[in-house]
Amino acid sequence: MKVTPTPIQDCYLITPDVYQDERGYFCETFHKEKFEALTGIATDFVQDNQSRSKKGVVRGLHFQTAPHQQAKLVRVISGQVLDVVVDLRKNSPSFGQHYAVILDEDNKQQLYIPRGCAHGFATLSDYSVFAYKCDAFYNRESDSGIRFDDATFGIDWRLPKDQIIVSEKDQNLPLFDPTNF
Repeated sequence: MKVTPTPIQDCYLITPDVYQDERGYFCETFHKEKFEALTGIATDFVQDNQSRSKKGVVRGLHFQTAPHQQAKLVRVISGQVLDVVVDLRKNSPSFGQHYAVILDEDNKQQLYIPRGCAHGFATLSDYSVFAYKCDAFYNRESDSGIRFDDATFGIDWRLPKDQIIVSEKDQNLPLFDPTNF
């Protein structure tokens, strides 16, 4: 496993060791002791989620407010996505910044997203199957987000604007207001 820091504090790109032969491949998608040794982050994941999206779907930018914030370990099982993290931690040196990376079934990379960050992704392939671990349970009252197209961040979702598909809930998310964090 290789762990690479991103420009977002405590956010890591994780590349698993992949063993391939004529039968296919094998990779370890999570190993608690290795993860903690390489990142210095102790975590206990308590919930796994999975979604399937068609091309053009943008989900996010989502987060949970305190005291139910979640750290996530995200990956793509099938297809390709542009994965985006926005740092909403007021005391972080990367506050208000975003990081974007392609995750797909071929590179098998994962992204660790620390608590206090918003997260979203766009499906770039015909469809994607996206999976993620959370270190806290989903809490409806703490569910929050920021609009995916907020000009503050200037995120290039790598999709034509007329082909972006966003849920009504995500279309109605507020714009970023740094005084709220």
